[in-house]
Amino acid sequence: MADGLLAGGGLGSEAMAPEPELPGWAAEEELERLEKGLFENEDSCSDCSDHAKPGSSLQSFVPEGKTHFPEMFQTSQLLFYERFRAYQDYILADCKASEVKEFTAEFLEKVLEPSGWRAVWHTNVFEVLVEVTDVDFTALKAVVRLADPYLCESQVSAFTLECMKELLDLKEYRLPLQELWVVFDDSGLFDQTALAIEHVRFFYQNIWRSWDEEEEDEYDYFVRCVEPRLRLHYDILEDRVPSGLIVDYQNLLTQCEESYRKFLNLRSSLSNCNSDSEQENISMVEGLKLYSEIEQLKQKLKLIENPLLRYVFGYQKNSNIQAKGIRPNGQKVTHVVSSTMTTGLLQSLLRDRLCPEPCKEETEIQFHSDPLSAINACYEGDTVIVCPGHYVVHGAFSIADSIELEGYGLPDDIVIEKRGKGDTFVDCTGANIKISSIKFVQHDAVEGILIIHRGKTTLENCVLQCETTGVTVRTSAEFLMKNSDLYGAKGAGVEIYPGSKCTLSDNGIHHCKEGILIKDFLDEHYDIPKISMVNNVIHNNEGYGVVLVKPTIFSDLQEDAQDETEENKALKVQTSGEADEAGRVDLEELIQCATGKMELYSRAELSEQVEGNCEIVNELVAASTQKGQMKKKRLSELGITQADDNLMSQEMFVSIVGNQFKWNGKGSFGTFLF
Repeated sequence: MADGLLAGGGLGSEAMAPEPELPGWAAEEELERLEKGLFENEDSCSDCSDHAKPGSSLQSFVPEGKTHFPEMFQTSQLLFYERFRAYQDYILADCKASEVKEFTAEFLEKVLEPSGWRAVWHTNVFEVLVEVTDVDFTALKAVVRLADPYLCESQVSAFTLECMKELLDLKEYRLPLQELWVVFDDSGLFDQTALAIEHVRFFYQNIWRSWDEEEEDEYDYFVRCVEPRLRLHYDILEDRVPSGLIVDYQNLLTQCEESYRKFLNLRSSLSNCNSDSEQENISMVEGLKLYSEIEQLKQKLKLIENPLLRYVFGYQKNSNIQAKGIRPNGQKVTHVVSSTMTTGLLQSLLRDRLCPEPCKEETEIQFHSDPLSAINACYEGDTVIVCPGHYVVHGAFSIADSIELEGYGLPDDIVIEKRGKGDTFVDCTGANIKISSIKFVQHDAVEGILIIHRGKTTLENCVLQCETTGVTVRTSAEFLMKNSDLYGAKGAGVEIYPGSKCTLSDNGIHHCKEGILIKDFLDEHYDIPKISMVNNVIHNNEGYGVVLVKPTIFSDLQEDAQDETEENKALKVQTSGEADEAGRVDLEELIQCATGKMELYSRAELSEQVEGNCEIVNELVAASTQKGQMKKKRLSELGITQADDNLMSQEMFVSIVGNQFKWNGKGSFGTFLF
């Protein structure tokens, strides 16, 4: 499925048929083919008639259908590094975007048999067997004739031999190489021909964009475009990209293709218009709008294609989970999860959880063997109690109602492990969700272990063993994490989106790529997040303990910020550690300065961990101030010379106290500029 999503997105300069679905292909080629097959060395590229080792090193397949076509070379299952090496070392090298076709033609001249081979011409409508009599390398086309006997399979019954001859005549018997699938030959003579055409076909279906030639014509086309798009293609094949992001990418490609086609048509019509006509002026305005739209779409595509930016920005997944609300009879149910139930365990549950005091009213209890079925059975106000045990689930926890999910015992004794490929582990959209005393273990994941889309989620006394990112707090969501341990994330342990509220207290966040990542909130459409970090230990992360993402354009505002008002100066936090005791700043001062309530007093010395707290607050306050300056500037441009103080008082109310930052690879705090 992922292959089909991406294959359809390639935008070539000519109409290209989508890659057919071919059955029976093997999962991967033999690794030794690199030494035996195409691109072994320069001599093999220049002398394609050298067959010291007879016999084909490639596999074959028989296409399905009513027509009995001959076997064809199986080339579509090449590995990433095989394609990477071919494009980098032999086909594109350091060419410009405008030189791609020229370099490809030169490569094909070295390795392609000019005639004497058969192929199946594949389109969306039909497949027909042809013989190649010549190759026009410059145009990347083959000169063909119908094979004898005539073999054709068409989705249109009226498509006869005469129709095919007429179509070929219109095309002057010249067909794009990427539409040809080479017929298998076990002699090995046409192995390089089949592989070369596969590389051309894959490039124009999955890598090339019709607007590439109009981008900056630099020599790093392979680095800028080919490598990231190739990596994205294989990341999708290997289920490393969220399904929602794949859909977003495909939609962006389609939008960009349509807009670019409109832009080309408009540009063509302008060249034929009277330069003084009113219509031309209108068309030029439309053209500028289209150009701006295309540039924005291209930037979004690049964010997804770049592995690092894809991780930093992620995507806004719309959760479609519907809350059930209160049970029709108004009753609340307690769900007990246990793989086996003993009398002793039941007595303990009755004493500690189910009936700790004389029951005033009867409580319905439902028993489940796995936590997923219990979650799915919940209504508003229900409670799920998970007994000690190791539970393996293969689906996602989608919690849309306000419920409590609690473990009966210590987190290490109550383990919920997710196996099987999938996007999420725990999805929260309920107004008030509480999770406690459970260990969550994530495997084969694409997205984070816990995502709060909206509402409030409280996590207390839990252990999160992550695989991708850890906890994601989306815009408008609220997250409270207390006395918990989070580790193992290949991304950030906690991702905080603009407009969210995040409180972290007495937690351990360690052995992740980054400890905490605060998304860019400087855009005018974003609200500042409310962040509180108290007594957390953030250690042994590969990068920074805390990372703030912001655009490089805002670094230019630093020059303008030098002419600050007295109000902005009051927000400055000095953490330089000067020798003068009176010049030092206390932790409480940092908090007060973040809220605009500074009261000066001194402190003898700040420890390394305290300096980390200072650095974070200082940077967040500075970023918040920049946002306020930008808003004032926009209001001034609109003619509002005196902004309302209440309107401009968007501050990040942070409380950053007592956190310890130890042994993080790049330090306690850093910024990621994009």
